[in-house]
Amino acid sequence: MIRSSILLLLLSAAGACPVLADEAPSWLQQAASARVQTYGKDVHAVVLLREQRVTVSDEGKVTTSTWKAVKILDREGRREAFGAETYQNDTAKVKEMRAWIIRPSGEVKKLGKEYMAELALDNDVYNEYRVRAINARNEADPGAIFGYEVITEDKSVFTQWDWDFQRELPTLVSRFSLLLPQGWRAESVTFNHPKVEPVVSGSSYTWELRDLPPIEEEPAGPEITNLAPRLAVSYFPAPGAKVSAGNSFSNWAEVSRWLSSLSDGQAELNDAIAAKARELTAGAKTELEKIQAIGRYAQNVHYISIQTGIGRGGGYRPHAATEVFGKNYGDCKDKANLMRAMLRALNIRSYLVSIYSGDPFYVREEWPSPQQFNHCIIAVQVSDETQAATIIRHPALGRLLIFDPTNDDTPVGDLPDYEQGSLALIVAGEQGALLKMPVTPPEANRLERQAEVTLTADGSITARLTERSVGQAAVLERTRFRKLPRPDYVKMIEGWITRGATGAKVARIEPADNHGDGKFALDVEFAVPFYAQSMRGKLLVFKPAIVSRRERLFLTEGKRKHPVVLDSQMYTEVVKVKLPEGFEVDELPDAAKLDAPFGRYAASYEVKDGQLIFTRSFVVQATRVPAEHYDMVRDFYGRIRAAEQAPVVLAKK
Repeated sequence: MIRSSILLLLLSAAGACPVLADEAPSWLQQAASARVQTYGKDVHAVVLLREQRVTVSDEGKVTTSTWKAVKILDREGRREAFGAETYQNDTAKVKEMRAWIIRPSGEVKKLGKEYMAELALDNDVYNEYRVRAINARNEADPGAIFGYEVITEDKSVFTQWDWDFQRELPTLVSRFSLLLPQGWRAESVTFNHPKVEPVVSGSSYTWELRDLPPIEEEPAGPEITNLAPRLAVSYFPAPGAKVSAGNSFSNWAEVSRWLSSLSDGQAELNDAIAAKARELTAGAKTELEKIQAIGRYAQNVHYISIQTGIGRGGGYRPHAATEVFGKNYGDCKDKANLMRAMLRALNIRSYLVSIYSGDPFYVREEWPSPQQFNHCIIAVQVSDETQAATIIRHPALGRLLIFDPTNDDTPVGDLPDYEQGSLALIVAGEQGALLKMPVTPPEANRLERQAEVTLTADGSITARLTERSVGQAAVLERTRFRKLPRPDYVKMIEGWITRGATGAKVARIEPADNHGDGKFALDVEFAVPFYAQSMRGKLLVFKPAIVSRRERLFLTEGKRKHPVVLDSQMYTEVVKVKLPEGFEVDELPDAAKLDAPFGRYAASYEVKDGQLIFTRSFVVQATRVPAEHYDMVRDFYGRIRAAEQAPVVLAKK
């Protein structure tokens, strides 16, 4: 499925001779006259107006008019002088697109066709999504105002609409209007903001917010989709109206029935699919092993999105499993649907799952709509013999193993962390239900490290590190290893080592990926000259926490506006430092033990058989800590940093 909200287009705006007689339309002149307050240095532009008007005809045709005006505050804000409209080529068209620049001097320039482009949403994908875009970044000097308007026509498959009142930028006026035929009605839900009530005049509805402040990015903060005010609207024809107005839904069972009507017939199998399923599972001894074999095959199907007939529901309908199998490519729903067909050949029942990928808190139960989803995964019905951290219980279907066939770094039995805890729809006809996806415990996402270190009398060290990771900790390592060219991967590991051990010379880097078991191994050997600080040859001072933990969270700001989002993780390390001849431990840091509602940390020191043994452990539960408890989170991580910076002092005998 395609998210029109994520769009990265690089267009080059051609030069043009200025037209001094141009005039801005009245809506842009009015927006440009607004007084703009002074913002912080991180705010590079301000939205003066963000408005959309949707007009629905008696026949269900939808005309959408959009206006936007942005004031550029500095050179970095020039990137905001850009407008784009995404539409579906099979049912919609852009009737008109116009844009202007008002220079700081007041001069108005209307932007011609040389600033515009018509593109496919993704040049690597064959689909019916198109983008009409306009780029004025090269014209937008600080102080300039960029404005554009666009009109589209569509025959939508839905009678539902959503509207983002803002993104990150401060927004002075944001307005959404819905003009319906006489007798029609609309209902709305507001997310991330107190309910916005519409101004209603007959069958015309208008929702408006003003003076929205910038949304600041914070470490470990929620996604912008959980911070910016959003509106979800459903509209309904007048009773007895003889018009096909599209699909609207009053509950999640209706959404499930509609999606099932699109997908169930696409999971039919043929002899070739059945034979392949039996071949893949010939050596499998358990139900889980069969699912793992089929899942790995589905992951290896090439990801290519082929969206056609989108306006008629094609964006939600998978291609036939036989077609995907024959061509060996498809998108997320095609891969999940093929896996469903192959499992059927083994008499294992499964269901498609509609989910939002990228923000586990995006989907809201109070608005039943397939438009809340942008991704498709699978739920496999399993018996009690199958045990995995990603099994949930459905009230009617029983135990379901959740798996994402598109994420080829996450094996069966695990789930990408950006999907864990999401509300997702089990597409199962009348039995469909919106359920919370599993959240794997910290011990399922652990990284274990051991370090054998030899310290010499001049302060130099040689070290051998072994790391073993599982779950999402292994996925992180696997993704880096698979996606980066070998030189870049080596450079990344070297950079990580030298952050904690300045001047380290890495002699060996040996990664080993065990995808099937969800594990990853990494062995590293390195040497550091003069790691310990020598004081007149009588004292050696060094930190036993030689290399840092991979994922570090710096919470240094005094205040916090948004919750702190923590992922499930577990980390343990044992460092054994062989002490140099003629030296003994003179000072050891105090042991540390921290406990919080969301996690715990411990560090300890022991001297035994000529070795210093440093042990640390760190466990965090997946949770969202409210901003009012920020001091507790900041103190927890601050005390960890202090403990890991504490030095050991050796004295010469």
